[in-house]
Amino acid sequence: MGTATPTPELDQRYSSGGAPPTAWDEARERLIRADVYWISTVRGDGRPHVTPLLAVWADGAMHVSTGPLEQKARNLAANPHCILTTGTGSIEEGLDVVLEGTAERVTGRDRLAALAGMWVAKYGEVWRFRVWDDEGFHHREEADVDHDAVPDIAHVFAIRPDRVFAFRKGAVFSQTRYRLSG
Repeated sequence: MGTATPTPELDQRYSSGGAPPTAWDEARERLIRADVYWISTVRGDGRPHVTPLLAVWADGAMHVSTGPLEQKARNLAANPHCILTTGTGSIEEGLDVVLEGTAERVTGRDRLAALAGMWVAKYGEVWRFRVWDDEGFHHREEADVDHDAVPDIAHVFAIRPDRVFAFRKGAVFSQTRYRLSG
């Protein structure tokens, strides 16, 4: 969504009377602080594919990682348009956020190392990735990798928002869409 602050627009059709739009800072904070996300991609034959994953926010985009042989990685290689969602399973309370965007592969040792540090800061040591090349995250040290086996690499993708929606639930329901200012 660029560097400008998106302008929230309440959709009255799906909101309680008098409901205010959800501020962008609150929706972005929900994206940043969520633990689990669901990514929706499209298979080569047009069927949808949805799976949970972890993500971090950096430089105005959500970042995810996946093995290059996983279905979501193959789907993103063929069609980078995707949706990332997070929220609660309750209708009584909470804020659900839907980010529609385009995934771009992230490479470069310095950038990957910075993102790997963000994974550890958010999810703990069990999610410590190694970065020893420009291609992605690794789970083991380079010396421990059998390069003839299944790749020990996770590709990293930045999902830049094209559109974002926030769905507030509870005593007051609201649906907010975010547009870029100017």
